[in-house]
Amino acid sequence: MGLSSRRRFLNLIVNNHIQGARSLRQIDLTRHKLFNTTPPLPQNQNTSESDALQPQETTLWAGNPKIKNKNLRTIRLPDPIFDFRSSPTDFLWYIDCLPLSNGSSKILCADQSGRTALFDADTRMAEAMPFLHRHKFSPLSIFVPGAGDVNGGSLYIMDSRPDRELGLGLGHDDATQPSYQFESFVYRSHAMSWQHERLPRPPFVRDPKLYENSSTRSVITSHAVIAGGGGAAAGAAQVCLSVDRAGTYCLDTATHAWTQVGEWTLPFIGKVQYVPELKLWFGVCGKDMRLGAADLSAMAVVGSSQPPKLVGAWKEFEAPEGWTEVRRPQIVSLGSGRFCVARFFRALDYLMALFDRYGEPGEEYYTVLTGTDVVPCVTNSGSVSGSNGEVELRMIRHNSRCHVSYGSDFNIETVF
Repeated sequence: MGLSSRRRFLNLIVNNHIQGARSLRQIDLTRHKLFNTTPPLPQNQNTSESDALQPQETTLWAGNPKIKNKNLRTIRLPDPIFDFRSSPTDFLWYIDCLPLSNGSSKILCADQSGRTALFDADTRMAEAMPFLHRHKFSPLSIFVPGAGDVNGGSLYIMDSRPDRELGLGLGHDDATQPSYQFESFVYRSHAMSWQHERLPRPPFVRDPKLYENSSTRSVITSHAVIAGGGGAAAGAAQVCLSVDRAGTYCLDTATHAWTQVGEWTLPFIGKVQYVPELKLWFGVCGKDMRLGAADLSAMAVVGSSQPPKLVGAWKEFEAPEGWTEVRRPQIVSLGSGRFCVARFFRALDYLMALFDRYGEPGEEYYTVLTGTDVVPCVTNSGSVSGSNGEVELRMIRHNSRCHVSYGSDFNIETVF
């Protein structure tokens, strides 16, 4: 993927003011100048680290912790491409919007009744999908290209906080029994349609030790695709799940067999994305919520039991005083080592207290989008390819843009 393959548009899922309703919108990154026009240069023996990390034009620098709110450039949301609303079948209406994959303009929507539909932001077309066997209370989606027929793929839908699943009989635990919490949509090229499958139950939902306390559930803390579907290793793709108190498991997309890789968990939280140009996986570090990178390719090797380590971690934005981060950040890979990092904040507006009958300050919600480049840099003499020098990753900060909302209406929920 070259520079010309970098994405121009950023997709947003926005919370509307109607219960169970969302909208899909697009931001033109070139119009809002999230990235500087001068391409970043890898650091070598002739380029200092400070020069490599500075923006290439005079715009807002996201790394200034003392920046005032008025100096943080704001953006207005464009008109919706699609409006989604859950089916009115129950008193509680809600809808989940799950991006198909990184770099894709498609999104899967599922409501509380299990109805699903696939929307494409680029073509402005919608496609009917099979019903879920059971709706998910906190779903996550993982797309594996080529896991189905030729030119096909599989979309895995899983509950991120799964219940315990026992066998059918008393004291019986059948590992091959299909799960109602782990499902997949497989695209069959010959039929030109998506077909529905239930997956075998993973080992951690059958472990009674994880469910000794009825008020707690196991939580899938991070997920990734390795091997054939997301890395350089040969063979079938592996869907990797890290589960708190249980370890890390891989699902073979060809055989649908679960394997425990280790009792450790990945150093990330949420979705982990593979960047082929850098041959590394990127995600949000679970320890400090920074953008981080690690090599997960060894997890595809049978018998590998060592947890992967971070090879780099960077903080691209320092919040102004009085801002509180309210949700985990989201990372979107835009191609060729370029990322957009979205962070979500809340702040109190004490000026609004003057107009409130009880003197209560108002709440403002901020979504900050920051453009970054991660590039290989030579720290000693040599070339970027690594000959006669040591190569490490460096982050180049570009610009930040901010969207402001009040209350839950028109909050940005998902960036992809």
